[in-house]
Amino acid sequence: MPEPVKRTYTSPRRAELAARTRAEVLAAAHELFLERGYAAAAVTEIARRARVNVDTVYTSVGRKPQLMMGVIDRTLGSSDQPLPALERDYVKAVQAAPTAALKLRTYAEALGRLMPRVSPLFTALREAALTDPECAALNEHIARRRASNMRLLAADLRTTGELRSDLDDDEVAELIWATNAPDWYTLVTSHGWTPERYVRTLADIWCRTLLVRPHHDG
Repeated sequence: MPEPVKRTYTSPRRAELAARTRAEVLAAAHELFLERGYAAAAVTEIARRARVNVDTVYTSVGRKPQLMMGVIDRTLGSSDQPLPALERDYVKAVQAAPTAALKLRTYAEALGRLMPRVSPLFTALREAALTDPECAALNEHIARRRASNMRLLAADLRTTGELRSDLDDDEVAELIWATNAPDWYTLVTSHGWTPERYVRTLADIWCRTLLVRPHHDG
């Protein structure tokens, strides 16, 4: 007699509860990373604030490096859940912009909204990376991922025909990568720059340096 076929069943209610638990854990981790820094944010305290046990923190998100990665990605995605780069609204807006200048301006404006919220997280991670090898590895991973995303942006800009022909895509990506670093935002705002000035300057640098005709759309 043949064995019965095993059926897999995923409860929408169960998936919804799991997503909610993950969001609550990440929200609690976000608060503690900002309040205490990475090293002093204990997983037990994250669990207490999220009203779950420690095992649930590990199964829903992971250990502290995964918690930090999730917190950063949910902040960049302006979402309760971490979003891949290509699913973020501002990335879609950059891709939809018809000219290189407008793409760069759209991206600069997105950074002006995001950096006040995400740069403190990067500061906490960078400080932890000085003594924690896992944080150092995570910090390096994020830097490499950001560089890879900038190469995608450079390729998108190239399709407009407005990039300087003497710059290849790697050179374009490297310049954007260097100037969109959270460290640079932290540096200039510590000298009194407003987010608005940061946006204007980024767009101006990028358009003047990268485009054949460095005009600004909008």
